[in-house]
This record gives sequence, structure tokens and C-alpha cells, in this order.
Amino acid sequence: MSVSWRTKLIHPGAAAPPGFRSLAVPTYRGSTTLFGSAAEVHDGWRQDEAPYSYGLYGTPTNLELAARIAELEGAAHTLLVPGGQAAIALVYFAFAASGDHVLVPESIYGPNRELADGLLRRLGIEVGYYDPLLGSGIGALLRDTTRLVWCESPGSVTMEVQDVPAIAAVAHDRGAVVAVDNTYAAGVLFDAFGHGADVSIQALTKYVGGHSDLLLGSVSVRADRHYEAVGGAHQLLGMAVSPDDCSLALRGLQTLGVRLDRLEASTLAVARWLAERPEVEAVLHPALVSCPGHAVWERDFTGSASVFSVVFAAGIPPERILAFVDGLRLFKIGYSWGGVTSLAVPHFDVARQVRPYGTRLVRLNIGLEDPADLIADLGAALALLSPDAAAPSRPSRNRSVR
Repeated sequence: MSVSWRTKLIHPGAAAPPGFRSLAVPTYRGSTTLFGSAAEVHDGWRQDEAPYSYGLYGTPTNLELAARIAELEGAAHTLLVPGGQAAIALVYFAFAASGDHVLVPESIYGPNRELADGLLRRLGIEVGYYDPLLGSGIGALLRDTTRLVWCESPGSVTMEVQDVPAIAAVAHDRGAVVAVDNTYAAGVLFDAFGHGADVSIQALTKYVGGHSDLLLGSVSVRADRHYEAVGGAHQLLGMAVSPDDCSLALRGLQTLGVRLDRLEASTLAVARWLAERPEVEAVLHPALVSCPGHAVWERDFTGSASVFSVVFAAGIPPERILAFVDGLRLFKIGYSWGGVTSLAVPHFDVARQVRPYGTRLVRLNIGLEDPADLIADLGAALALLSPDAAAPSRPSRNRSVR
């Protein structure tokens, strides 16, 4: 069939020769996917079992990443979402409905709490909070309408390590689904499914991405019934993810092991040094006995990661603690963690009924800098806690530190 050059732009006859092989997973982009015949046309999200139907449900690049996450976590299936908060929302919509009750630890990620207290309550889902160290005592809070129990271990900012097996055993006896935010452990330092979870979510933005340049999340499930619930909600919510972000995450997976090893060693060195400082009341690092739930961490985890919090001594005013953060030079000020750059963020507004720390809490993320340099930076900034210290002039974020 002879066609014009304009048509050839859309329907070319030329193509690259076949047979190219590479260590890198190809980045497949596309919204419309093609069927071999009219009889094959279908619209379904289970593309791991049927031919591709639409780019919304993932390209081969996306499904390669999902399969690798599932393999690492020991999950039956994994679905990808645009970020960690999207993963949290998907779990709620998959397992809770109007009239249901869910339980959330006080130490949960802040935006999870905001979602629970805001949108979920407006939709008629009742939310209760519990002490993350409650363990099997959570049974007293379970109701006949409790459909979902969240865990996050270690907890966000305050770092409590939860007894997930004890919580899961009691929740399962009452028919509730147990979901774990497993971002801290990168899905590998804590075996969520081996310890009783039904669902494990991650912000792949953090350790899997590893370089602070993508937003991505995952929802992994233990059983097919959970896959049906999550997959159906995922399709209807239109939670598409970029194949380009998936490609970056696939690359990040290749160095995850060496990065976690280095981050653990550096973070422990910094945390132990801070624990000896007179200005510090407690270091909330799961591998230190000062962290609530440390014994559970020793029992259930195979390692620690890069983020922890510092509780400054009583009597140090908040403005001096802010001066300490501003006085840091290698540590940048910003949310998130798990990347190559060290970060410091004050957390003066953490909502806690148990173990409140008020205006004395600063969270640190340790990056890939030399830990000796980070300790020197922290030492210089700690001098600013003195009432006689002058307020620091923080350099522009665009200036490199030499």
C-alpha cells in the first residue's frame, strides 16, 4: 500500500534492527497500547496475567519494578502509585468504607494522620489512635467494625518500634487487615509479611530512589484477596506512575544494598556521638537502648537506616534549637530522607498524647558524606545552643560547601 510522506510519519516502515541487549531495563512509555485483533480488546488492570490494555495500568518498565519490589518484600503482588501518600490513601480506600473503624498509631506519618482526620472522617470512616508500644494490648481498642489496623515501625519522627507480630495476631483474630508502612526498612530490613502484615507500603521516593529526584510509592500484599481489593481501587482512582520514574527506581535498586550498609554505619557513628553530648537528653535511634521499642528492633530487624531524632535537654528554648539547625552547614534543611545528602528538620508540632517532646525534637537524616565531617558540623552548631551565642547567618542554599 502506497502512502504519502505525511502518513509515513505516523506509520513508518523503517525500524531499528532487532537483537539489542542491555543491562538496563528499557523505559517503555505509552498511554495507548495496541491489541492484535478486535476480539482481544479488553479493559482490565491485571496485566501480570493478561495482555496490556492501557498505559494507565503500567508499561513493562513499571511492571518490572513492581515485580522486583514484590520479590524483595516476599509479597504475592505489588502495585505502584505516584508517591508514599498515594500508597497510604490506596490502602484506606481498598479496605475501609463508611461506618468502618480503623486504628492508627500515634507515631504515624503526619500526612497519614491528616488524611485520617480530614477526608476519611468526612467519608464516615471513624479513626482511633493508639500508643505505638501497645502491642497485644491493642485488643482492647478493636471493635466489631474495625477493618484496618495501621503500623509504622519505627514511627515517624519519634521512632517507636512496634511489636507488629503481637498486633497482627490480635487484629487477625478480629478479622482486621494489618498494614505496615515499611519505608524506614526499605522493604528489606524488616520482613513485614514474615511478621504478620497483610499489606506493606513504601515511599520508594526514599531509599529505593535514593537520590531525592523522584516521587513513587508501592503497595505490596500477602494474598490474592488483598490484591483484588487494592487492584480494583487502584484502577478506579487512576493512580498512574511515570515509566521514567520507574526507570530511576530500577537503577536505585541496584545500589540499594551498598547505600544501606554505608548509611547504617555512618548514622550509628553520628547517633552514638550525639548520645554522649550534654546538650542531648535522648537519641531516638532504633539501634540505641534510648529508643522506645529498642528490644523489639533487636528481635525483628536485620539492620537500621539513616533517619533518627534528637531530643534536646530540658530548658533549651526553641529559638536556640532553631539556631542550631540554621547553624549547620553540611546538613540541609528539608523534608524527606533516604537520599545522599544529610538533612535536619525541627519537629515542634508533633501531635503526641504519650511521650510528648514539645519543642525539643529535631530529626536528622544522614547522607553519604564522611561521618567525621558531619560530626564536626554538628559540634560547631551545638555551640549555638548557648544563650550567649550569636544567631548564625546560614549560607545560600545555592552555595556549595567546600
